[in-house]
Amino acid sequence: MTVARPRIEGYAVISREGMIATADGRFPDAIRIPADHEFYQDSVDRASAVANGRHSAEGGEKEKLRHRLVLTRRVNRLVTDPHNPRAILWNPASTPFEEAWKRLGIKDGILAVVGGTDVFQLFLTIGYDAFYLTRTEASVPGGRPVFPGVGSSATVEEVMARHGLARRSTRLLDAATGTVVEEWSPASAGAQ
Repeated sequence: MTVARPRIEGYAVISREGMIATADGRFPDAIRIPADHEFYQDSVDRASAVANGRHSAEGGEKEKLRHRLVLTRRVNRLVTDPHNPRAILWNPASTPFEEAWKRLGIKDGILAVVGGTDVFQLFLTIGYDAFYLTRTEASVPGGRPVFPGVGSSATVEEVMARHGLARRSTRLLDAATGTVVEEWSPASAGAQ
């Protein structure tokens, strides 16, 4: 069976500092925006599979029903998650992405990348077809950034641009909180 590369889409909600979590890894209530949650859940519902780190997942009743790649350094080969037969434990340092995707048994479709920081960074190098970045006005100082270095040595925009991504559109999700979602895609794709 020939397996096509999936469309890779990233999904993150960030504070104004570019943080996705508090310093101890908790998802901050300040960036928990109902309109974003609805956008996010609708998006992962359309995906063929989800990629996340051991401590990041989309939550909800459908989480165990989705095919997924769980990125972890605790395995050296692809292993079915003992707690979820639809999930594959994957260490990118020992197994290429193409092999992990093939192991899921999905011919094509969308892979929704949902975090955390190291997972978002890895897929910058693999290549996003789109990255949906939800920006809030909330403050989460000293938290965990969406990408390594954000907040200390680089902005989110600088990291995305260094990896060949350009902002294509911005849409208001929630006027009351000033929350918007930006779509970033490869600059080589041209303006839309």
